[in-house]
Order: sequence, then C-alpha cells, then structure tokens
Amino acid sequence: MNRITGALLLAASCILISFKGDNTEKVDLHTIMLIKNEGFGNSQVMKTLSELTDVNGPRLTGSPGMKSAEKWAKEKLESWGLEHVAIEPWGSFGKGWEINKAYVAMTAPYYQQLIAVPKAWTPGTNGMIKAGAMIVKIESMDDMAKFTGKLRGKIAVLLPAAGFDPKPNFAPDASRVSDADLEKLAKDPHTEDAPANTTPRNANRMAPATRASLDSFLIAEGAVAVLSGGRGTMGTVFTSNGASRAWDAKPVLPEMEMGMEHLARIQRLLDAGKEVTLEMDTKTTFFATDSIENNVVAEIPGTDPKLKDELVILGGHMDSWHASTGTTDNAVGVVVAMEAVRIIKTLGLKPRRTIRIVLWSGEEQGLLGSRGYVKNHFADRKTMELKPDQSKVSAYYNLDNGGGKIRGIYLQGNDELKPIFQSWLEPFADLGANTVTYRNTGSTDHISFDEVGIPGFQFIQDGLEYGTRTHHTNMDSYDRASPNDLMQASIIMASFVYHTAMRDEKLPRKVLPKAVQVPAGAKH
Repeated sequence: MNRITGALLLAASCILISFKGDNTEKVDLHTIMLIKNEGFGNSQVMKTLSELTDVNGPRLTGSPGMKSAEKWAKEKLESWGLEHVAIEPWGSFGKGWEINKAYVAMTAPYYQQLIAVPKAWTPGTNGMIKAGAMIVKIESMDDMAKFTGKLRGKIAVLLPAAGFDPKPNFAPDASRVSDADLEKLAKDPHTEDAPANTTPRNANRMAPATRASLDSFLIAEGAVAVLSGGRGTMGTVFTSNGASRAWDAKPVLPEMEMGMEHLARIQRLLDAGKEVTLEMDTKTTFFATDSIENNVVAEIPGTDPKLKDELVILGGHMDSWHASTGTTDNAVGVVVAMEAVRIIKTLGLKPRRTIRIVLWSGEEQGLLGSRGYVKNHFADRKTMELKPDQSKVSAYYNLDNGGGKIRGIYLQGNDELKPIFQSWLEPFADLGANTVTYRNTGSTDHISFDEVGIPGFQFIQDGLEYGTRTHHTNMDSYDRASPNDLMQASIIMASFVYHTAMRDEKLPRKVLPKAVQVPAGAKH
C-alpha cells in the first residue's frame, strides 16, 4: 500500500467513525492513536509518581509534606506549559500535624521491636516512656468501671471488637476485577443478580461517642499511652486519625496503631499471666499558624470562540495519610490526571473547551478540598444556589480506587451517557476497558460535583492490593503501582477529557439534585 492510499484510507476511517448518527458518538481515532503513541512511547507517569511520593513524602492535609507537594505540582504543571497555574485556597481546615519520630518495642518478657504508626493528630510521648501493658476492652460505658483505679502508669492496649483471625490467608493480596464481576457491574442494579450498592466499613472502629468517652477516661485514670489497631497482617498497619484537627479538640493520649501479629502476641502473653513491658518514644508536631488549605489548579485554554468558556475538569486528591507516601491513595490518580494533560499539551491538541486540572487536598477528611472548590466556583450543596459557572462545566473525571488500570466508568445513574461512553471506550477494549455501568460509586471527589448537578465520574479501576495492603497503610509506596496500568489509565483519561472538550454539546445532565442535609457543625 502506498502512502497516499494509506492516508486516504485513514482519513476515510476517521470521517466514518466521527459521523454522528442516531446511536454513534464522535470518536477521533487519529487523535487516540497519537495519544496512545505518546502515552506508551514517551510516558512520564512513573517519573512524576516518584517525584510526588518518594521526594515529597507523606502528604497529610495541613502538613509540610502537603505544602511541599503543592509547590512541586505547580512548578511541574508550569514546566509543561499549562496556563493559569495556581495554588488556590479553598477554606479553613484546622491544625496541621506531622510525625517526627516513632519507636515502640516490647522489653519484657524479652526484647522485640514492634511495627506501629502514631495516629494522626495525637501528641508525642515527650521522650521515652517505659510502662506495663494492660488490655482494655471497653464496648460500652458500663465496661469502664472494671478498669477504674487500675490504669495509672500503664500503656492501654485496645483490642479490635472483631478479635483476631490469625489463620493463613490463601487468597491473593492483589487481584483485578474479573470479567464476571465486570459483567455483573454492567447490569442495571435493579436486576436480581446485580451486585448490591455497598460501601466497605471498618468493623473494628469504635463509635465516635464511645471512643471520645474512653479517651477522657484513660487520661483521668492516669494511663500514659495507647496501642490499638489489629487489622493489618504481615507488617501492614492500617492507620487514620486518633484525634480531632479542630483548634478546640479535647486532649488525648499518645497513640500508635499496630498490625495483628504484634498486638495479638501482647494479648496472648497477658492472657497467660506474663507481665509485658513496653517502651515508646514518639514525637509529633502540630502546626497552628496556617489553617487555610489549598488545591492546585491549571488549564489548557479552549480555542473555540463559542465554547472556550466552558470547562472539562479532571483530577485526583493529592493529600494522603501519614504512614507511607500515599501512592495508591491517591498519588496514582494525581499523576494519571497530570499525565493526561501533559499528553494533550505535548501533542499540541487544540481543545474547543478549556481543560482544567485540579489536584485536591482534604479528601481524606471528607472531600473538603473539592467541596470547598465547588462551593466557591459552582454551587452551595446546602442551599443549591447555583453560580453562573455551574452551567459551564461539561464533566469532571476522577481516578481514586487503587493502583491499577481503568476497566470502565460509572454513569452515576445517568442513562443518557451510556452510548457516549461506550463509543469512547470501544478503542480501548483490547486494553481491558470496556465496561459502562449505570451504577453509582461514592467516597471520592467526583461526588462533590455530582451533588450540585455537574456530571462527575469515577472510573472503574483495578484495585490490585488496595483493600489488602495499601489503602491507608504503611505499605502504600511507589512500589505498589503498576507502570503499564498507569500508562493505560493516563491514555484513557486523556481521551475522555479530549473528546468531552471537542463535543458540539456539553454532556447530558441529570435532574438537579435537592439541597444536601449537612449535619450540624459540619463545615463543608
């Protein structure tokens, strides 16, 4: 085949695919080819991931690590030629916090260094403490009386309500979404064999009111520190916050979270009548001077005189927990979004609408960064008072469900989008992404847009080790990301964003939601 004939055939194929019939959405296969060549052949995604995670470290909102990452992201996006790059405040947050030192060991009946992580917003020990361990199992207020007068000078060991299950785990730590699961996911959730809408819960977490009462009781009884946890295995420790970030938060004891094997050994020794002595030395710093937190924003301006004021937004949350470098939650989503705009910018594509990337903070504390941004720019979810720019956003695309590749997309209950997204995914079927589901998914930043009537989407993603090893753990590091998977995700994200920016019309919208009933005292 000669070059002229080949060029004519390629042009013809693009015209045919781009023809918008009754059931066919425009798909620019030539641009997809360019995006794939750049995304696979010149990928920067793993280099960018290393810079965000290895170099900037943990990024708890309000910490120096988060501030460092914001500055880095701004400089990175500027270096790629994006415009209107800014570190944009979204609102007040509370106290910042970081770990400076963390050590715990058992010194009797023998020495054993233990794996544990301080809980966020808990104080340090103010030097090395050495104390006996005591199991404290309190499931109701009535249980506290059993420990009155027994805790002075002790390290309280809080066991998980579900107990321990030390049996070997024969299931793989890492897994992909199976074809059978994708087939079920694609079915309307009202069918009998469709999976139910469920949100994972931590069965070991004590009710907030009970835990606050326990904290006050332990301080009043003279305990010196707390060990808790027990959900992780084989060196994996799941962590979160152990106190409020609010300026007027009640005091708590120094607390560390520990994996199952070490916590269970302490329990067995104490149950056998052995005295267990622990030593602990933690140092944490509170930052009480800057409570205003930020998102990082950048744009590729639109080129169509009539559409350039309209927006296509993409992003992920840059904040993490503190036990590791927050790779799968959610540095991978951040760098996939960054790589998507880098690809579009590098190729010199000319989107008709403006493409805006926003990298969030405060997601782990309740979607604070994205909700603050949406409130400032588009709408107040409490009142549903809409600002003019609310009508200008065609879509928001988010990635935040693990370290693996994209397998499809959630429609958030919008049936009108199904043929559009099916057409856009078709060129990526051989890369494992071909599922469009009517179903909703929650708990991440696309919800902030969806709840004010802006089409917001989360991609279906292979979690890999997300639920077993990385989600909020000390193992959530660079090594847990899959390079090929992130290249695939970046390419699909770039294609979706580009095609949304090039449509004649904005994406179809659902009926405008009602105002959200926010609990009293909530800020966002």
